[in-house]
Amino acid sequence: MPIKIPDLLPATQTLLDENIFVMTETRAITQDIRPLKILMLNLMPKKIETETQIARLIGNTPLQVELELLQTATHKPKHTSADHMLAFYKTFDEIKHNKYDGMIITGAPVELLEFEEVEYWDELCEIMEWSKTHVTSTLHICWSAQAALYYYFGVKKYTLEKKLFGVFEHTLDRKQAILFRGFDDTFLIPHSRHTTCRREDIEAVPELKILASSQEAGVFVCATEKGKQIFVTGHSEYDADTLKKEYLRDKEAGRPIDVPKNYFPDDDDTKEPLVKWRSCANLFFSNWLNYFVYQTTPYKIEEIR
Repeated sequence: MPIKIPDLLPATQTLLDENIFVMTETRAITQDIRPLKILMLNLMPKKIETETQIARLIGNTPLQVELELLQTATHKPKHTSADHMLAFYKTFDEIKHNKYDGMIITGAPVELLEFEEVEYWDELCEIMEWSKTHVTSTLHICWSAQAALYYYFGVKKYTLEKKLFGVFEHTLDRKQAILFRGFDDTFLIPHSRHTTCRREDIEAVPELKILASSQEAGVFVCATEKGKQIFVTGHSEYDADTLKKEYLRDKEAGRPIDVPKNYFPDDDDTKEPLVKWRSCANLFFSNWLNYFVYQTTPYKIEEIR
């Protein structure tokens, strides 16, 4: 089944070129189907790139999904045009009376700041609190996972001695976790961050269960018992060249940066990187939509609690 996105969203043509089943708003209004309503709070600076990455994954499932884009009112993006934001994004005040089957909150390049120092921290806290009663399941990615763990459970983040950067091997802590149904015993996921949450701090919270982790990258996914809140520290949604772009940006700027681990063949940054996480990414988002959104959310969306 397709993902429903605005007709003129830049991601539309990209996904069509990749044979992802996209349904524009114009066609969708002729169908008598209740799609899953997914809200994405996009905190990443390159909005269009992130929109495409997420839309690609949630569009590659048997479910019809309607994606709605949310921005913070307290921060104006510098890397995306005002016209794009005005055309495709809403603010919290515009949607706070709605309910959603699922929500995704992306990462953000603010991890070295204390949470309370982030320009939109108060607004983010309001949105996270609202999600508890207006969203069936919320997926927090990278920095927003750290932010949510701190907001909900007081779990602190710690600055790493060196940036965690590359593609790392993971295993399942709970092999029967339905979110990882169909996964291999080991799988690879990209990480790119300067901070981390410690395993012992997460284990000290009774409401949280660690589902998957890595010896090098630490906890990958933890969640509340019924998946109302899911916290993901890595970036399975990344494109093939996302880490490459980050690496070359920092290298050309003269910043200290290592070659991303297990990414370029022979660690040679003149060679094209190998994608080793695409199937895991598709399966992860498919499982989330199927088991924690579609099979959990009420048919009448106003009954979400």
